[in-house]
Amino acid sequence: MSEKVFSGSRNVAIVGPYLSGKTTLLESILSVTGAVSRKGKITEGNTVGDSTPEARDRQMSVEVNAASTEYGGIRFTFIDCPGSIEFAQETYNALIGVDAAIVVCEADSDRVLTLTPLFQFLDDWEIPHLVFVNKMDRAYSSFADLLDALKTVSSRPLVVHQYPIGQRENLTGFIDLVTEQAYQYHPGAAADPIPLPDSLKDQEHAAREEMLETLANFDDHLLEELLEDIEPPQDEIWQDLKMELGADLIVPVLIGVADQDFGVRPLLNALLREAPEPDVTADRRGVTLNDQTPIAQVLKTYCTPQGGKLSLVRVWQGSLTDGSVLNGVRIGGIYDLMGQHQQSLTEAPAGAIVALGRMEGIKTGDTLSSDPQLANALPQAEQIAPVFALAITPEKRSDEVKLSGALTKLLEEDPSLYWEQHGDTHEVILWGQGEIHVQVALDRLRRKYNLPMTTHLPQIPYKETIRRPAASVHGRYKRQTGGHGQFGDVYLDIKPRPRGAGFSFSETIVGGVVPRQYIPGVESGVREYLTHGPLGFPIVDVEVTLTNGSYHTVDSSEQAFKQAARLAMQEGIRQCEPSLLEPILSVTISVPNEFTSNVLRLISTRRGQVLGYSGKANWRGWDEVQAYLPQAEMQDLIVELRSLTMGVGSFRWQFDHLQEVPEKVMERMRVQAGNGNGNHHD
Repeated sequence: MSEKVFSGSRNVAIVGPYLSGKTTLLESILSVTGAVSRKGKITEGNTVGDSTPEARDRQMSVEVNAASTEYGGIRFTFIDCPGSIEFAQETYNALIGVDAAIVVCEADSDRVLTLTPLFQFLDDWEIPHLVFVNKMDRAYSSFADLLDALKTVSSRPLVVHQYPIGQRENLTGFIDLVTEQAYQYHPGAAADPIPLPDSLKDQEHAAREEMLETLANFDDHLLEELLEDIEPPQDEIWQDLKMELGADLIVPVLIGVADQDFGVRPLLNALLREAPEPDVTADRRGVTLNDQTPIAQVLKTYCTPQGGKLSLVRVWQGSLTDGSVLNGVRIGGIYDLMGQHQQSLTEAPAGAIVALGRMEGIKTGDTLSSDPQLANALPQAEQIAPVFALAITPEKRSDEVKLSGALTKLLEEDPSLYWEQHGDTHEVILWGQGEIHVQVALDRLRRKYNLPMTTHLPQIPYKETIRRPAASVHGRYKRQTGGHGQFGDVYLDIKPRPRGAGFSFSETIVGGVVPRQYIPGVESGVREYLTHGPLGFPIVDVEVTLTNGSYHTVDSSEQAFKQAARLAMQEGIRQCEPSLLEPILSVTISVPNEFTSNVLRLISTRRGQVLGYSGKANWRGWDEVQAYLPQAEMQDLIVELRSLTMGVGSFRWQFDHLQEVPEKVMERMRVQAGNGNGNHHD
């Protein structure tokens, strides 16, 4: 197939909350531009985006999908991004490679809050973005109320491009505020120009004045024209829109109904006119384009069902050819993606987003170049800390050897996952951004790698300690066998240490009552006992001193003294009032301030201690709450937090200290243990 040559390219991400209609919008764009002959539907499982089994099972995006098309002589590559906050890392990794983003939202002012993290990321990275208000035929709010709500979550001023004609099911068209031309929608076809309705002339005039005044804040010439009541030429307005959007100074707002193709052509026209060119984006990313040395960045890694690896990359500088070497790895194919389908290319110019084959050892976020000095020069999206975990075990014991290799591949595709073999509980724990995120990962393990898993909540790594000392605890090990016997005899002092001080061993032996060569055996026996205390957990913050003992010249050995020390510890710890310690985490919870009081209550119901809260830096209307929370109360915290905060609440955590488990909780644990419930259900 011969390759079509375009005069330019644009890379555009389609982002927005879950259920806003992003994948439907992409399908409409591909249909309107002739890239697909038949428009797919999510309910029928035949869309270009969301084409993986995991996405179709849930009827939601679970990874980014790329699709290219042509419109107005420009090659557009659209990146359809997941809407769920649990897959935000996918979205952020892809966004750093685009020229502009379409933020898709529903016409519901109550749900605008869910856009906050997305707007924040776009503004932090200065990524030009416009809003497409979808599902205008099912608007829950008036257009004015929706705009007011959007203004509260966008740090950039909104510039309304279009004004709706009609509301909800009576939506019939729109007015272009630049040209002041009214249009009537037609399902599956371009809108027709119609006379401006008399009933809307005042609203249209006011909306247009507001648009021009906003643009005039960034253009002194336009401001002079407005002050002198001179009607600015349309070309000047278009030029202002392009300049200000390209500099991420404004957020244009357009409207439509994607599943009927309403507003899709005007949206494409706006992108054609106003979205910045790839070299403008490269300059913003700090790529100077001063030579032709290839520079690219990995936005997403796919491990295909056939076992091949594909790296979705943005070419920032130079051009890539099949077989060329980047970061010491030879490119094994260049592909244009249309969802799951690939078309081979011989070359990818600067500005293109393409997939590279067989880039082994290359990770998402990596900067790729033929010049080793340029590798890893470009900034990456910050890694989001995991907040939900499940302990996993292969259904078949024989599959355990394959698990680490499969998990490594899984993390290549999705770097927001994390796995560990816990040092205390010895469980394999898979961490992610929420319950659905981890379940999608488990589905991939089953489907791609034939590794079905059983799961449970991870065990809490409790510890034990002691409340009081015990002196001169005696341990004697004496055993007579056919030949030499076994004899070891020790006296130990056992004392509690301050919390976090750990274990210490010392000896005050006088007169050689325990020979030097046997003392390491005593310490070894003590340490071995401490790994599993009377309550079943490791013992910490204990000081043990060997004070006395006796030996037999023939029958004593290091092993015998090790056994004597274990017996002494077994007896002594009982006298020391053992108690259970639980890990306490330091947690910082980020929420819109209207939910702060709910979060304070949530912390108290989970045995937490609020340390304080304050406004979140650079996040208007958001708070950060600092607290201590027992790890045992954290396992489903993200689920409840999101249900309390319209899905946008998040937290960061780290281990802080160990603390005694309250007696009430101890009693509940004893009851659960008696009922056969394991520690992992606490």
